[in-house]
Amino acid sequence: MILAADVGYSPGWAKAAGILFREWTDEHPERVVTAHLASPEEYLPGQFYRRELPALLSVIGPVLLETHTVVIDGYVWLGSERRPGLGLHLWEALERRIPVIGVAKTRFQGTPEETEVLRGTSGSPLFVTAVGLSLEEAKGHLKGMAGKHRLPTLLKEVDRLSRSG
Repeated sequence: MILAADVGYSPGWAKAAGILFREWTDEHPERVVTAHLASPEEYLPGQFYRRELPALLSVIGPVLLETHTVVIDGYVWLGSERRPGLGLHLWEALERRIPVIGVAKTRFQGTPEETEVLRGTSGSPLFVTAVGLSLEEAKGHLKGMAGKHRLPTLLKEVDRLSRSG
């Protein structure tokens, strides 16, 4: 299955959410997984993964054996220099066994144009990076996801779940 995962924060805690689905075109999740973590790491510039990775792993762990691809809100690679982003750290934590696709809503400085994907009628791109599969394959999956808007339906839903109390 495919797992879309995201993390939301409130003072003193983090909530991770994961949505499992079978096909890239699915409109509804097969299963939802959530986890609350107390006292997440403070955000440190250039080390975002230290804050986000433990929360992501808390929802991936219970469904690891049934997951063949993970989609996260963020970057696998940062900028044209391809510095490691959250997605690469996640891929390493998963022992390089499960491909990771990063989907970001805002451009990181130096992000190559080749990462841009337009969906729906929006003129604002999403930025796609990947490890364990080609960039073109990752972009194709994102383009094929259900939803008429810029952000696919299931990615919007996992974002909402991670922010809800």
